[in-house]
Amino acid sequence: MGTSNENKALGVQFLEIDEEYAGQRLDNFLLTRLKGAPKSLIYRIVRKGEVRVNKGRIKPDYRLQAGDVLRIPPVRLGEKTPAKPSNQVLDRIASGILYEDKRILIINKPAGIAVHGGSGINFGVIEALRALRPEAPFLELVHRLDRDTSGCLIIAKKRSALRVLHDLLRENRMAKFYLALLRGEWRGGDRILDFPLRKNTLQSGERVVKVSADGKPARSLFSPQNTKAAASLVQVRLETGRTHQIRVHAAHAGFPIAGDEKYGDEEFNRQMKEQGLKRLFLHAHQLDFTFPDDGQRINITAPLPDDLKQVLIKLDMRNRV
Repeated sequence: MGTSNENKALGVQFLEIDEEYAGQRLDNFLLTRLKGAPKSLIYRIVRKGEVRVNKGRIKPDYRLQAGDVLRIPPVRLGEKTPAKPSNQVLDRIASGILYEDKRILIINKPAGIAVHGGSGINFGVIEALRALRPEAPFLELVHRLDRDTSGCLIIAKKRSALRVLHDLLRENRMAKFYLALLRGEWRGGDRILDFPLRKNTLQSGERVVKVSADGKPARSLFSPQNTKAAASLVQVRLETGRTHQIRVHAAHAGFPIAGDEKYGDEEFNRQMKEQGLKRLFLHAHQLDFTFPDDGQRINITAPLPDDLKQVLIKLDMRNRV
């Protein structure tokens, strides 16, 4: 991050921004730097001029430049100590690391653990990783998976890597493959579902995604792997990354995902529960992309978890992927 001098008496920090953080918005930088500080506090200290860049007042959306000297005032965070992941959770996260180099880390995210804390969730994968790696200067989620979805999740270890990976995602240059168990017998081979999707928030605060003509473009390629009369195992390649995209596309096409309590079929879910399914049958199976600067190719597969394998065995639908 560059040099850091802290005035012990006043608690003021002066940070010199290096290339790694160049281009990041000031408000986002402060949220990462001041762990636990609410956004309202961040914006207040910026608005009041307590945060300065090169001795001048600045706006929250200012993008930091290499060589900038940032003044951060003393900030008193709440006395409440945030909940920490249990050793069992930390062990699950640590044992799920599939790949790591100087730029990124890819884990096989367990089902049932959110990718980050918030909205009543004390912690997620990213908080667990930061607890495991307290010395790491930078750990940020590149993308997200639903809490009940397992599989490949990328964490950037450098700001520069995060920017590159976001570009790859935006330009559809990262292949993301999922495995899902659907209701009914899939016929007709590969099929592209391109229903536009729109996010809605109910009065309860629950977020629901619907197919809508005025929604954002969304494309998913469904490829059958093993089909039976009752259920079909499919591989899905995402060509866009909308919230709940696979779940909503599958349901809208008449093939809801097993165990999906939001968009699925209640009777089918009950039948699959009898086969041992205890959660959403959706797994981020594979990632394939190439770093454009040096041509390094990353192709990582997360094996299907044992709980989902057992369901396929009971259905006589062993995974052939």
